[in-house]
Amino acid sequence: MTHIAKTPEPPYYAVIFTSLRTAGDNGYGLMAERMAELAAQQPGFLGLESAREELGVTVSYWDSLEAIQQWKRHVEHREAQRLGRNDWYAAFQVRIAKVERDYAFGNRDGSEG
Repeated sequence: MTHIAKTPEPPYYAVIFTSLRTAGDNGYGLMAERMAELAAQQPGFLGLESAREELGVTVSYWDSLEAIQQWKRHVEHREAQRLGRNDWYAAFQVRIAKVERDYAFGNRDGSEG
């Protein structure tokens, strides 16, 4: 993911998923792409930012706590959670925060010009 999510004026919610991966891909890359596509189709979804190296950090943005709960219970997302616990993550942490204020500098979509 190479852009900054375009979010509305606060308040809105952020789900911050921080992870340490296990060795090997084991289908992780394809599932991560599918989850990003699927999350974008969910009611209340506002955007996503992700960086994966030694420490993975994915932040998704939502318009309500109810929307976050619906995403957590989505059947394909539940399968990804199961695989994550069994195959992909040595450890992870999920944090849910209410964004009260935000500000930006420059082009938020990451493009030049």
